[in-house]
Amino acid sequence: MPTPPLPLSGVHHVALITADYSRAKRFYLDVLGAEVLNESYRVERDSYKLDLRLPGGIQLELFSFPAPPARPSHPEACGWRHLALATADLDACVKLLEARGARPEPIRVDALTGSRFTFLSDPDGTPIELYEQK
Repeated sequence: MPTPPLPLSGVHHVALITADYSRAKRFYLDVLGAEVLNESYRVERDSYKLDLRLPGGIQLELFSFPAPPARPSHPEACGWRHLALATADLDACVKLLEARGARPEPIRVDALTGSRFTFLSDPDGTPIELYEQK
């Protein structure tokens, strides 16, 4: 007997913890063009929580915590590997990001799909992929 599918409708949000809240906030607002949905400070946790909407509708929760441990730097560490954002025009996206001070890697081609992509990092080193959809 097959297992019935879960009644899921999509991704609600992605959550990130930053070591430097103001720097990360500027990056997501000024470089990636996110919109602030809500911002709050939780005294009991000494933590900010910033709810953002990225272009395309993806919601991102940005948290600050006192002295968070560093993210493992090696790309094959267990856990989430990166956040991938879709674009119909990778060249235009890269050009805008560079004008905003970001440094995307050179554009590559996915050997399996033939699609073009690149990576950049947020201020904490979180990898963000830009993937061109045809």
